[in-house]
Amino acid sequence: MRVSVVIPTHNEAQAIERVLADLPSELTTEVIVVDSNSNDGTPEIAANMGARVLREPRRGYGRACLTGLENANAPDVVVFLDGDYSDRPSELPILLAPIMEGRADITFGSRLGKQRIPGALPWHAVFGNRLAANLIRILYGLKISDLGPFRAGRVEVLRALALEEITYGWAVEMILKGAMAGFRVVEVPVSYYPRIGTSKISGTLKGTVGAAWFILSLIVRYYFRHRRTELRRPE
Repeated sequence: MRVSVVIPTHNEAQAIERVLADLPSELTTEVIVVDSNSNDGTPEIAANMGARVLREPRRGYGRACLTGLENANAPDVVVFLDGDYSDRPSELPILLAPIMEGRADITFGSRLGKQRIPGALPWHAVFGNRLAANLIRILYGLKISDLGPFRAGRVEVLRALALEEITYGWAVEMILKGAMAGFRVVEVPVSYYPRIGTSKISGTLKGTVGAAWFILSLIVRYYFRHRRTELRRPE
């Protein structure tokens, strides 16, 4: 199985070396670091560690993930991983197992179901993620606990979903579209640690509230869009 790992970065020089060093080399075919205008040497460190570095000057976490997906070299599975060392790259086998065993099309790690060091995920981020997860369970019937960034998917599934969200919506679009299309979306427990460096979103209450509002509204919007499509289908 060919596995491409996509890591979006912006000023992650303190962490990126650890992230790349901890990736199980026997499971990864290629590592793509998609860098958004870092000025701290992140791209150079990543390149020296053997990663393929793509420069993405346009802003947006989702945009960086989409750039990595578009440029992956004939993978069977694409993994998305943050560059801050909060999720542990060594747990890649946990994330890939359901796909490799034929039980899942998309997997993602729950930061609330295994080892979570106190303070690793601020209380407001925990609250927002649980609220979003409960809304997804009610509207879509998908039982999840979190919207963690450590995730993987079979490449033909990811491309079939026509993913397009370029900012916060990336965290939920893959899950919602996957569930609505009938693909097998499986959550697995992963460890979670305090990130190295300052978070661009969950590090502040304002950032978390903004992201949470965007994600919650997206969950509702996708639901009603799907309902309208269902109602328009001929008998």
